[in-house]
Amino acid sequence: MTGDVSFLADEASRFHISLSDTQLAQFDAYLALLLAWNERMNLTAVRDPHAIQIRHFLDSLSCATVTGELNGRSLIDIGTGAGFPGLPLKILYPDLQLTLADSVAKKTTFLAAVVAELGLKHVTIVAERAEIMGQQPAHRQHYDWAVARGVVEMRALAEYLLPLCKMGGHMLAQKGESAARETEAAHHAVQTLGGGRAIIQSIQLPEVEMPHYLVVVEKIGETPAAYPRKPGMPGKRPL
Repeated sequence: MTGDVSFLADEASRFHISLSDTQLAQFDAYLALLLAWNERMNLTAVRDPHAIQIRHFLDSLSCATVTGELNGRSLIDIGTGAGFPGLPLKILYPDLQLTLADSVAKKTTFLAAVVAELGLKHVTIVAERAEIMGQQPAHRQHYDWAVARGVVEMRALAEYLLPLCKMGGHMLAQKGESAARETEAAHHAVQTLGGGRAIIQSIQLPEVEMPHYLVVVEKIGETPAAYPRKPGMPGKRPL
């Protein structure tokens, strides 16, 4: 094995997540592919196998503490990069209907290789921007969950994610220490886009000093047709 994924199993249990031997083998294969491909393209700055299990795999799996059971549900991961958090959640919930979206085509090539190697079914990979997908009938207001690791501000994330959520669905943003401040600042944007009250849950990963935060917003109203705006606008001129 590439790394001692028994560590991943032990730490996942702290979040009340149980991983089977088959799932652990899939994580091990994923880890091997990530390390190999990272030699020729920049997929992650985290290169230590142990750290990858914490900062990528376990961090992604922690989303299950707020989503609950995802088998039979639909989830889109926006700006997924090397597949986080979408692919770990797919390994955990094999019957999840998963869409992975990233605007960088070479990253989607890597994702296709992982999906094929792990034998994952019902995974759609799209090389496109969230603003475009949010206006496409195949994706707009289509998903139970729209998720992203929050490298952009919450006001912009809300405009990326909420248009993709069906009524009664949820957006989920993984954020750092600025989560509460950004969420408060995004209140108007969330309301405008059809979102309800934000709920924030803290996550403490092993060997990581600062907690991470999961910000969940339910879709309670229709997103106006004008949103999302043209590519680049949510970031340049947040609501």
